[in-house]
Amino acid sequence: MASTHTNLSMATNSSEDLMINSSSCDSISPSLHQNKLIPTIYSVIFVLGFVGNVLVVFVLCQKSNRKTVANTYIVNLALSDLLFLISLPFWAIYYSFDYNWMFGGLMCKLCGCLLSLNVYASIYFITCMSVDRYRAIVYPLQSQSSRNLCRARVVSGVIWTIAGLMTIPTMAFRDTYHLKELGVTACVLIYPSTQPYWFPGLALTKNILAFLVPFTVIASCYCRIGKHLLGGQPSLDKSSSNLDRVMKMVVAVVLAFFVCWFPFHVLTFLDILSTLGVMHSCWVRQAIITLMPFTLCLGFSNSAINPFLYCFVGNHFREQLWRLYEEKAPRLSQKRDSISTRLSSFSRKLSDLKDTGPLETLDQHSRGP
Repeated sequence: MASTHTNLSMATNSSEDLMINSSSCDSISPSLHQNKLIPTIYSVIFVLGFVGNVLVVFVLCQKSNRKTVANTYIVNLALSDLLFLISLPFWAIYYSFDYNWMFGGLMCKLCGCLLSLNVYASIYFITCMSVDRYRAIVYPLQSQSSRNLCRARVVSGVIWTIAGLMTIPTMAFRDTYHLKELGVTACVLIYPSTQPYWFPGLALTKNILAFLVPFTVIASCYCRIGKHLLGGQPSLDKSSSNLDRVMKMVVAVVLAFFVCWFPFHVLTFLDILSTLGVMHSCWVRQAIITLMPFTLCLGFSNSAINPFLYCFVGNHFREQLWRLYEEKAPRLSQKRDSISTRLSSFSRKLSDLKDTGPLETLDQHSRGP
């Protein structure tokens, strides 16, 4: 028998936002304002993230672009974000129709898995980029032999495999579930009632493997980079502009990761404590239900921020983008001129036909050549 503890908050893969049979918290329900605000936020994230990540993949995968370790991780990060962003319109519709899933059980599982895949894959690729930058800056000579394209591709494959394995619980437990109390068919995580520790166990695993460990690694890498740069090491050009640029990127990376995902994981941890009875009260449950969708928006916004943070802020990517534009612009101009010439020719022929008149044309055809 499946547990009636379900999660209406689209696909958090972590929290039970509504306890259907709770005797003390029956009146708790999601805010109606979420049904209008959240889909709008998701739509903005989808448009910005999709355009930005497609542009990243397009630019970095050009034959003229040099293949590097950093670019390998950036492309995989963009692909991870794109896979998730494809599912975002479905979740936006889910919210706008009062948590009523209209796309069937298979799409429910698929969209949930894409979210779970992105949660792990994107953070691990960000971590790999941080480690690669740390090694390139702090140990530029020693790391040259190990920082190669082949190894980066192997690491990327391992990350995709790990992220895929972490989606297995989502594939197993996420499904559509008809809630008679609300009159909707929701896309929820349904855990076995005979094993009550599935949710807290999986949620704690996500807290540790998808936030605590990666953040510790990222923070350690950039703290050492900062110490290395400020310590006057000769491995980098110590011009003030270069130092400022690198340090700004360091701060931006750490802050973006922390700001986007920390609130979500805090609420997830509170949900674990609430489920285990350590911190069970209606106000805690209400706080989780009310705030969880907005913490998810912060986390999802990372998919839209990543292209700007890792690529557009960098001078190197802007140079690549401009070079690609200079290569493509003449071809586009030639095609545009060709189309314009054809349209002008067609317009002249059409004008001549009108000047000839239908009766004169018919008379010419009747007389033959």
